[in-house]
Amino acid sequence: MTQPFLAGLNPEQLEAATLPHQSALILAGAGSGKTRVLTTRIAHLIQTGQASPAGILAVTFTNKAAKEMLTRLGAMLPINTRGMWIGTFHGLCNRLLRAHHREAGLPALFQILDSADQLGAIKRLLKALNVDDEKYPPKQLQHFINNTKDQGLRAKDVEAHDPYTRKQQELFAAYDEQCQREGVVDFAELLLRSYELLSRDASLRAHYQSRFRHILVDEFQDTNRLQYLWLKQLAGPDAAVFAVGDDDQSIYAFRGARVGNMQDFERDFGVDKVIKLEQNYRSHGNILDAANALIAHNRGRLGKNLWTAESTGEPIRLYEAANDQEEAQFIVDEAKALKREGIEFAHIALLYRSNAQSRVLEHALFNAGIPYRVHGGLRFFERQEIKHALAYLRLIGNTDDDGALLRVINFPARGIGARSLEQLQEIARQNQSSLWQAAKSGQLGGKAGTSIGSFLELIRAMQDTCEGLPLPEQIEHMLAQSGLLAHYQAEKDGADRVDNLNELVNAAVGFVNEIEDDSLVAFLTHAALEAGEHQAGEGSDALQLMTVHAAKGLEFHAVFLSGLEEGLFPHDNARNEADGVEEERRLMYVAITRARRRLYLSLAQSRMLHGQFRYGLASRFLNEIPENLLKRINPAPKAYYAPEKTTWAPQPTPAGSPAAYSRDSSSPWHVGQNVAHAKFGSGVIVNCEGSGADARVQVKFRNAGVKWLALEYAKLTPA
Repeated sequence: MTQPFLAGLNPEQLEAATLPHQSALILAGAGSGKTRVLTTRIAHLIQTGQASPAGILAVTFTNKAAKEMLTRLGAMLPINTRGMWIGTFHGLCNRLLRAHHREAGLPALFQILDSADQLGAIKRLLKALNVDDEKYPPKQLQHFINNTKDQGLRAKDVEAHDPYTRKQQELFAAYDEQCQREGVVDFAELLLRSYELLSRDASLRAHYQSRFRHILVDEFQDTNRLQYLWLKQLAGPDAAVFAVGDDDQSIYAFRGARVGNMQDFERDFGVDKVIKLEQNYRSHGNILDAANALIAHNRGRLGKNLWTAESTGEPIRLYEAANDQEEAQFIVDEAKALKREGIEFAHIALLYRSNAQSRVLEHALFNAGIPYRVHGGLRFFERQEIKHALAYLRLIGNTDDDGALLRVINFPARGIGARSLEQLQEIARQNQSSLWQAAKSGQLGGKAGTSIGSFLELIRAMQDTCEGLPLPEQIEHMLAQSGLLAHYQAEKDGADRVDNLNELVNAAVGFVNEIEDDSLVAFLTHAALEAGEHQAGEGSDALQLMTVHAAKGLEFHAVFLSGLEEGLFPHDNARNEADGVEEERRLMYVAITRARRRLYLSLAQSRMLHGQFRYGLASRFLNEIPENLLKRINPAPKAYYAPEKTTWAPQPTPAGSPAAYSRDSSSPWHVGQNVAHAKFGSGVIVNCEGSGADARVQVKFRNAGVKWLALEYAKLTPA
């Protein structure tokens, strides 16, 4: 029987698609055609009679990927794909539980809670149990519950070594009971309940094991512990598991993804067939050579080397700006030049490590009139925390702003409920006044009146504090007094929001410098204008902005990767986590391999942080890309940080290449550290040498230039 869909596959793709009945690991590099291989494998199994459509289970990580696979299959074979078990982990588990709801202990019409619904259910539980939601924040409890379930554990399985964890364990159990009573399940429960059902019901497990003799899994490197255990339950002794993944693109550890599942799979399933898809159909040679050189610094890789039949292409352009605004302007100018060359904005991506970095870039694009779209997120002035902060600022400027008052009167929570606000709005209608004036009238009594009165006092105190202060300081005081910063700092996943709030201070500094207007009204007008510009819609010709995490799976003609400085990329947090820098390097690898034809890398010598300029050093990842692949658009920097050495000393370098410096991990001082000196003020350490009484550091001071200081006498302090 002819199989035209096999035509055009390269030898490795063909081998993978036509493997005999056995478990196999397919190491599919970026741009190597893994979706085609997966789909072709399924079509081959069906057409050769090795499996019926009903005997195949294929797991993807997104609904979009599942739909694409079904569409391609429908085009390859004259079969009805609607009944096939192809979908996400959660989608397939939902299907299993619907079919066996009695055995799973669920009502036939059980409802699924999305993240917002789950949070609401947790808040109801805490209120019913009279639990202090400041001591046990609902979002933290939600994270605890979901993370525990993702490990395949129930409340009773949690090892609680302290009273706080024991209380969380107790609330977890109460939450499970509440969900069972109400006939609802959250997303993590779908997988856990399915796993438990298969674990305890031997006949049901045997039924599905005999049915699904072929199991195919996409993005295997992103599976968590429970997903892996669920797959092991479904895979019977005669099953062939076809796992496709790339350990070099495992970037979701913060979501529970476990790159070690790939090594476990080889051992647990007796895999003796590993096929490497290394031919890349996306990028030019120089881009792939840079990616290969970078990722080679990671340990414990399964190992592969991307290559292309295409040309080497253009060198990778490296630009070092004096500051973040200059970096943004460079990107704007280059994007315009690409447009003049005939490259649509929609085929250009601007990537950054952290969401807060988008603000300076968005402002430059806004000023240049370049349409842009933030992929997988919101533009800076549309983000929840920024809208909250702006609402407080609007109230400081005008207490009669009803919209601003309603947004933040109970955020952070002050015990002012919907009923109290309805009463306040009724008083305002009767008095034909603003909500502020209605609240001042004292007509609303009791606990609600007291809480609202406290809010009015808070706003008055902010007005008094901010009067006469420079605009950036007004915003800093507002963030502290309002409780916004403290609220997000207490959230388990609030770091990005805190970064965005701090970036608002930077926005004010930049605004004052650019417009030379220090007034709150002018800044709020500017923010409203930027926020009011409608984001370019899907399908329109707009530059694509996104974090590197959001870029996974996408590709573009040209890619700008900005903010390549120590502390930004790799991120500071990576230094405190096991294998954190290796995950950051995988993230950098993903960023590089998004580019098809042209790649720009950029960094800034100084960047605005918390309203002040901080000096930084080039990312260590730049030192890991061979110099012959780079085209420096401006003069090379003086020093790069290379963490592999063990003592402080300048390292000899080839002519024309950047100097590399090394670090003594026992020293309290390190390159890139912000310091303060009684005479010279604030600065950043750019070099260190010597030890003991001979130790000295080179510091780049903000207002006093670059100086060598003997540590024994300098009396430096960390800034």
